Amino acid sequence: MPEVLETIMLVCFGLSWPISLAKNIKLRSAKGMSLKFSLLIILGYICGISAKLINGVHNFVLIMYLLNILVVSANVVVFFVNRRYDRLSPLQAK
Repeated sequence: MPEVLETIMLVCFGLSWPISLAKNIKLRSAKGMSLKFSLLIILGYICGISAKLINGVHNFVLIMYLLNILVVSANVVVFFVNRRYDRLSPLQAK
């Protein structure tokens, strides 16, 4: 039962990441994005993955951690791409 509850938690968090990723790709701006927040979330997922591996637990919960960390990592990549767009934008107020 704990694994089911943990998976539900990860699914709930995980549903927000693709939505955020799509929004950030569409906006083409890093304004409103937080690199520190994304890196903190990735650290949390790394700790969750590490706990599963240390305990020898290789189940569907581990898969959810991996999927979530991939999408959050994609958001980090988009942050840097969008930051470049912001720097190149002639309309950016300085």
